[in-house]
Amino acid sequence: MKTLFIEAKLKDLNIKLSKSELSKLPKKLFLAYSIQFKPIISEIKKQLESSGIQIEKTQQVLGCSKINIKLPLLLVGQGRFHARNLYLQSPSIFILEGSKIHQIPSQDIEKLKKKRQAALLKFLHADNVGILVTTKPGQENLNQAIILRKKLEKQGKKAYIFMANNIDIGQFENFQIDSWINTACSGLAMDNPQIINFNELPK
Repeated sequence: MKTLFIEAKLKDLNIKLSKSELSKLPKKLFLAYSIQFKPIISEIKKQLESSGIQIEKTQQVLGCSKINIKLPLLLVGQGRFHARNLYLQSPSIFILEGSKIHQIPSQDIEKLKKKRQAALLKFLHADNVGILVTTKPGQENLNQAIILRKKLEKQGKKAYIFMANNIDIGQFENFQIDSWINTACSGLAMDNPQIINFNELPK
């Protein structure tokens, strides 16, 4: 099946940041944005810099992006989908929605950390492990899954590869699997302590 990817962009974007909103931000930032806001990201960057905020880097992000920075991050986007994947990759996260800036509460980040720790413990005590692989271009990691399965089997675990275009976590209960390892978009694991991302595994 041939796939056509089309960038979705919002129209009539006109974001003007007030001094009170800009005062919520630290003086150095990593500026991230979802694809819909690509047409105006340069204008937003100008507004930030004109207020004395130094932008160290600007980057488009996806729900599965890995950035791991030591700077506070400002995400230009809508909703929390992209932000949730970045919770554990930056010391503090701000979201620009419309003309308002909101900081992600530290308790939200701590709550997510506890869920990820629970997923790790579940994996460490698991005998039967399922390795999730998607066929979606750009997210497919079958070779990584095969290497991982061999490694887990050497550790005495039974490992099985599950491959699909759309991964439905509602089907997990149909299999006798103790822990699931995700090799696809890392956002899949954010809210599910049954799933651990392969890059979260012990080295």
